[in-house]
Amino acid sequence: MKLYARLMLDWKKIDTILLDMDGTLLDLNFDNHFWQEFVPEQYAKLHNLTLEQAKQQLDPKFKAMQGKLEWYCLDYWSEVLKLDIVGLKREISGLITVLPHVTEFLTRAKQSSQKLILVTNAHRDSLDLKMEKTCLAHFFDVLICSHDFGKPKENPDFWPLFHDKYPFDNSKTVLVDDNLKVLKAASDFGIEHVVSVRLPDTKQAQKNIANYPSIADFRELMTGL
Repeated sequence: MKLYARLMLDWKKIDTILLDMDGTLLDLNFDNHFWQEFVPEQYAKLHNLTLEQAKQQLDPKFKAMQGKLEWYCLDYWSEVLKLDIVGLKREISGLITVLPHVTEFLTRAKQSSQKLILVTNAHRDSLDLKMEKTCLAHFFDVLICSHDFGKPKENPDFWPLFHDKYPFDNSKTVLVDDNLKVLKAASDFGIEHVVSVRLPDTKQAQKNIANYPSIADFRELMTGL
């Protein structure tokens, strides 16, 4: 089995580019560090726990919400954990970084005729903070949060709702996302070109992705753009 399948897009036949944010445009290390280390540290301080005790208490709470809209909702976690999640994100926002070659790709795509849409599961407050820190918003025609539709992107119901409000031709659309469940939902909906990201977190090893074409960074998508 090959480690991954390369994708050579015919950009002349693409008119819409859908891009995820965390783990696709931005280094997922920020979010992994935030939820796996920084939030448990603050939770431990609040409840006078050791870090290990805090992680043991938080782990089932997190796992219970994975794949649901609540998993991505900062308001939900602020209420459940009694922590100012938005404030905590801003506290370590210096760790927010753009993945290599993303800006180069966006610059080239912006100069082309394709429509550029950011489609993220991130809460609007998180999106606003990250756009503030990275200055990427101006590249996009529209910034979409799945919260606007009440469903996360991995839920099959998201895609028809999104498509109804922002119509696009499935056969002329490409989606780049690091979440394989999102890619499956989008592919099942009929989006012809779906691409995964093998290195969403630069502090971790590349993923072995067998089911979808994938890229290590956006240089692999720029041929012909």
